[in-house]
Amino acid sequence: MTNRELILKLKDNGVLSLSEFETLISSYTKEDMDFAGKIAREICDSIYGKEIFLRGLIEISNYCKNDCYYCGIRRSNKCAQRYRLTEEDILECCKEGYALGYRTFVLQGGEDMYFTKERVCSVVSKIKELYPDCAITLSLGEKDFEEYKAYKEAGADRYLLRHETADKEHYAMLHPENLSALTRQKCLFDLKKLGFQTGAGMMVGAPFQTPLHLAKDMLFLSELRPQMVGIGPFIPHKDTPFKDKERGSLELTIFLLSLTRIMLPDVLLPATTALGTIHPKGREMGVLAGANVIMPNLSPMSVRKKYMLYDGKISVGDESAQSVNTVREKMSSIGYEVSLSRGDHKSI
Repeated sequence: MTNRELILKLKDNGVLSLSEFETLISSYTKEDMDFAGKIAREICDSIYGKEIFLRGLIEISNYCKNDCYYCGIRRSNKCAQRYRLTEEDILECCKEGYALGYRTFVLQGGEDMYFTKERVCSVVSKIKELYPDCAITLSLGEKDFEEYKAYKEAGADRYLLRHETADKEHYAMLHPENLSALTRQKCLFDLKKLGFQTGAGMMVGAPFQTPLHLAKDMLFLSELRPQMVGIGPFIPHKDTPFKDKERGSLELTIFLLSLTRIMLPDVLLPATTALGTIHPKGREMGVLAGANVIMPNLSPMSVRKKYMLYDGKISVGDESAQSVNTVREKMSSIGYEVSLSRGDHKSI
């Protein structure tokens, strides 16, 4: 079966076998990318139209108890300039974002023990009280079922938790012994069970990654059926054990965005900051390949450069929430319009 036939089979059946995904991922061509991208974009347009949803990202803390080998805010990085926002800081970011038109706020941070269940629930409930027409997304790492449940009851609508890699041996190569792929995956199924719009996703080109690992990622996404999928290229950070590892491929990231859209037609699919970091038109390329979400930064300017998960991350310019017009112009140049609505998944 040719790669083009495999792409059409994915469109018709909604999934491929492990070996078929592996074949497709390991042998795709530029023509295959273009073919998959055209189908993916047509699917997205038929469901969501020409709208690209903007989310206001607030990076609440770069403290983290974990020591993941690839991450710039890992516990052992003594060069990181640590910060955490107060509840007042977060609410001020939301106030600014709401005035700009944002109707989704994404609170993201390292696994910072300061942000207890009570503190997170307090800020979530206050945001919801002030802005009841807004969606709140959390991205705060692995928690137990009861803590996730408390977030939901406080008013959180969505939760982002990239699974990073679905292969447990590969996961162990990227993380210290106290972290496991099975725990990560259990968290994702807990979030789904609680009714969160749930986001998973993987790093493309992570150290030691093979096409088989990515094939397993695709099957995991097929099983989980998340409402959101974040796929970005691995970018090394100078103060981590992986500082000398090769960066992930732009082309493969774009191809996997298209395959994900074809497999999960109504998924909310970001064109990530990492894509925009490795190529000046990376996010436009992501949108043309099937993505329909962009997350500009609402964090205070004073901390944006401190939340460095990888080197060279966009922290000013187009990533500034004040430059919504620039993002709007970039999307308009490729035939799309920015939407500041909540932009919920079609199942909601």
